[in-house]
Amino acid sequence: MHGSPVISLIEKEARYEDSVALSDINLTVNKGEKLAIVGPSGAGKSTLLRLIHEAYPVAAAFVPQDDGLVETLSVFHNVYMGRLEKRPAWYNLLNLMRPFSARVTEVEAILQQLEMTEKCFEPVGRLSGGQRQRTAVARSLYQGGDLLLADEPVSAVDEHQAERILRLLPVYFPTIIVALHDTQLALDTCERIVGLNDGRIVLDLPSSELSVAGLAHLYID
Repeated sequence: MHGSPVISLIEKEARYEDSVALSDINLTVNKGEKLAIVGPSGAGKSTLLRLIHEAYPVAAAFVPQDDGLVETLSVFHNVYMGRLEKRPAWYNLLNLMRPFSARVTEVEAILQQLEMTEKCFEPVGRLSGGQRQRTAVARSLYQGGDLLLADEPVSAVDEHQAERILRLLPVYFPTIIVALHDTQLALDTCERIVGLNDGRIVLDLPSSELSVAGLAHLYID
């Protein structure tokens, strides 16, 4: 049983210059739901996540597809940025120069769950793609909040890690909306599937009523 709506988009659209990227978007997401957005490349998955983030910027933590990390800073400092706005500038500056032990303990607890503890003070620029992705996820977990929006957050990790990470997210966020290219992973880890094609929502059903074969039509030109 889910709670009241945390997302409500009615007849929304998104435009890029003269082109329409999304149209006729009607989407309600209730508290406690874990929803996957699926569809072919270019269908509008990333745009839909950005549309939601723009409508609910305070409530949502966001994992962008390009990870949004600062190359020259350590994993610790990139994760710490999740709570940068919650502390005064002087505190953040001191923590940049010499990390406070309490903050290191907090960050390491999250990194441990993502099998990244040994990389805590490694510069992000030295990480592999999968390690960068887990760092971006860790930053959002450290931020916390009512809602997580994640754009392909496990595309660079193996199948075992991907499922483990997606099952970890509800520990930190009551409501999750995640764009995934892997439909089997979406069905296994999310209870509701929203399918996009050509900038429109063409499917919105419980995972229990769907299969990989049943989602195949989304990917046929």
